[in-house]
Amino acid sequence: MRRLLPAAAVVAALALVISACGGGGETAAPAPSVSDPSKITGEVTWWDTTRPDSEGPTFQALIKEFEAAHPGIKVKYVNVPSDQAQNQFQTAAQAGAGAPDVIRSEVAWTPQFASLGYLQPLDGSRAVDNEADFLAGPLSSTKYDGKTYAVPQVTDTLALIYNKRLLKEAGHEEAPKTVAELKQTALDVKAKTGAEGLALNVDSYFLLPFMYGEGGDLLDVANKKIVVNSPANVRAVETVADLISSGAAPKPATTESYANAMTALKEGEAAMIYNGPWALSEIYQGKEFEDKDNLGIAPVPAGSVKAGAPTGGWNLAIYAGSKNIPAAYEFVRFMTTAEAQAKIAKDISLLPTRTSAYANPDVQGNADVAVFKPIMDTAVPRPWIPEGGQLFQPLLEGYQALVGGDSAPADMLKKVDEQYRGIMKGWS
Repeated sequence: MRRLLPAAAVVAALALVISACGGGGETAAPAPSVSDPSKITGEVTWWDTTRPDSEGPTFQALIKEFEAAHPGIKVKYVNVPSDQAQNQFQTAAQAGAGAPDVIRSEVAWTPQFASLGYLQPLDGSRAVDNEADFLAGPLSSTKYDGKTYAVPQVTDTLALIYNKRLLKEAGHEEAPKTVAELKQTALDVKAKTGAEGLALNVDSYFLLPFMYGEGGDLLDVANKKIVVNSPANVRAVETVADLISSGAAPKPATTESYANAMTALKEGEAAMIYNGPWALSEIYQGKEFEDKDNLGIAPVPAGSVKAGAPTGGWNLAIYAGSKNIPAAYEFVRFMTTAEAQAKIAKDISLLPTRTSAYANPDVQGNADVAVFKPIMDTAVPRPWIPEGGQLFQPLLEGYQALVGGDSAPADMLKKVDEQYRGIMKGWS
C-alpha cells in the first residue's frame, strides 16, 4: 500500500513464485474444528505492522481483552515495520522457520502469500465469522483461487487532508474539488501565507489518484493487458510534474517524503497532503491540530475524468506452518469482530470492514470515520492477483526519476511498462 517492498525483495518474490518450498510449498488443509473453543491453549505470535507509538497501543489493549476472554491462549506481540514485514515474512516462510502464527498482511500481499502456499486456508474455520457482514471490497482481497486466506481487519483509501486555517487565510473556505482547483489553491496558500500549498509523497500508492482521475490504471485484469503506459497516465504524470514546476508543490525528496509531508502538515509548513485514515492519529499530535476542528478531510480532487482513490487496507492471515492453528483461529476471529473494529475506529479512526460495525455508536461518534466512509465507498478496487504487490516498485522508481529530473512523464511510463512485462508473463 503506502510503504513499499525494496527492489531486491521484488526479485526474490518472483523467484519464490517459481520455487516455493520450505514452510509453504504446499497448500495446507483446514485444521479440524474443536468442540469447545474455550478449552483451546497455545501461544500465538502476531506480527503487527501498525506504528507502535500512535496505533500500537490500541491493538495491544485488544490483545489484553482477548487473553482475558481466552485464558488458555497467550499472544506474543511483535511490531514489524510495514515496509519490512512482507520481505521478512516471505523469508521466514520460505525457510520454514521464524514466521509468525498470524501476520497483519497488506491487502496486496495476501494473494501473493496465498499463491506461494504460505497461508492457511480459512474457509469453514472459526477464524471467519459471519462472512456476509464484511464489505465486499475488503472481503475480495482475502480470496485467491476460489478460497479464503485471510480476514479483513481494516480498510482505507486516500483523501485530501488539509489545514483549514491556512486555506481560509488564502481565501478558500472549501477544499478544492478538482486538480485544477488544487493547483490554484496551493499557489494562493503559498502567495498569501508563506506556507507551501501541497506536500507530495513520492510513493506509487499516492500517484494512483492522479492516474484514476484521468481514467488510467495499471492493468486491465479482465483482458490480461498492461495499461500503465497509456495516454491517460501520461496526462496524470504530467499533472504531477506541473504541480511541482509551477510551485504549487515544492520539489519533494525522493526518500523520506512521507515523513517530510506529514511533518510539514503537522507544523503548519504545508496546507495540504494526500493521506489516509491511518495517518490521523499521528496528525492530531501536531501543533497545528491541537484543535482537531482545524483539520479538514475531503475526497481527492478530480482529474479530467473523475475523482478516484485506491482501495487499501490490512487483513489478518495465518501462517500455514503454524503449530497453533486453533489458537490462531480464535485470535483472528476476536480481532475482526464488529466490537474490536469499533474500538479501533473510536481510538485511532481506522475504518471497519464489517457493515454492522458502522451502526456502533462508537463508530458513528467518530467524525473522521464518518467523513472517510463515503470516500471509501467510491474507492477504486486494485487487482487482487499474486503479482499485485510487485507493481509498486517499478512505479516508485519511475516516480523518483521524474521528481529527480531524470525522466520525462512519457519516458517514465515507458520504462515502467517494460518492467511490468517482466512481471506479468503472458500479458499483452
